[in-house]
Amino acid sequence: MLSAFLSGFGTGAGLIIAIGAQNAFVLRQGLLRQHVLPVVLVCILGDVVCICAGVAGMGALIRTNDWLLEIFRWGGALFLTAYGLLAARRALAGSEGLAAGRQQAGTLFSAITSALAFTFLNPHVYLDTVVLLGSIASQYGSHNWTFAAGGIAASAVWFSSLGFGARLLEPLFEKPAAWRVLDAVIALVMWAIALTLAMNPLG
Repeated sequence: MLSAFLSGFGTGAGLIIAIGAQNAFVLRQGLLRQHVLPVVLVCILGDVVCICAGVAGMGALIRTNDWLLEIFRWGGALFLTAYGLLAARRALAGSEGLAAGRQQAGTLFSAITSALAFTFLNPHVYLDTVVLLGSIASQYGSHNWTFAAGGIAASAVWFSSLGFGARLLEPLFEKPAAWRVLDAVIALVMWAIALTLAMNPLG
């Protein structure tokens, strides 16, 4: 059982930690200290739902429905393109650093809906958690749910560390130039993922 748990933790960590749209959003919220706990919880619970769905067999259903993959693909590409434009606009406009950003804090509703969008409108979330982790978990037989628990634990550790640990970078992001660079990087990440989705059919 321990082997299955550690394997799930390592596999989950390897998939979740990769730089992506969701991680960039959580990092930004953490730096601004804006609704960090709700955002982190949404991301963790999203992975719980997806990983459990994969272990329960939903991965096969997703793989065999091309129209569902296309909805995820184009919906995710449009959302990421739009968010990338917002980040690019922030980078071009500049700011006065963290203090200015906190004064312009978004609402709890917008933070949660954005976190939900980054979680469930990103097709790679389904491919990584539902399809891939679900397929690997099936190899562990009766310990498949132990493997899933390891993946969920990795998600909880990562998003908690990213959201609440971002404050360690605050001295750097007091500088407006660093904040502009972050927003520029976020924009590029969003557009790169959106372009990948547009150019490559899922499956």
